[in-house]
Amino acid sequence: MTRALAVIVARIIFSFVFFMAAGFKFADMGATATYIASAGFPMAGFLAWVAAFFELALALALITGAFFTEASLLAGIYVIFLAFAFHGPSRWANNQAEFGFFIDHFTFFAGLLLAAVHGPEKWAIYRNLVRL
Repeated sequence: MTRALAVIVARIIFSFVFFMAAGFKFADMGATATYIASAGFPMAGFLAWVAAFFELALALALITGAFFTEASLLAGIYVIFLAFAFHGPSRWANNQAEFGFFIDHFTFFAGLLLAAVHGPEKWAIYRNLVRL
């Protein structure tokens, strides 16, 4: 029971992080697009919308357990991409806090890898639907 409880708490935390990230993007898509453009990406407005919907999809998959392993792996790849794209070495000279943000992404990545390996535990909507 302790393992199952730990897994569900981790799933809630992971999903809330992505729900909040998507929510901030939807709340101010212009600011999100500006931030994306500041990292040198073209079509920042389009990418902002893609990122928001992708994060929403990840949050839903992580909280429900639907395609949990795949979502955890995709989320991990996404988090590492974000680390390099928005907090990478080119930003450390101007702001040492960026190095901390960069490292934090790797901690999150490690948790997502563990989640992918261990799965959603028994409280997964997808898993329960497959049994029907």
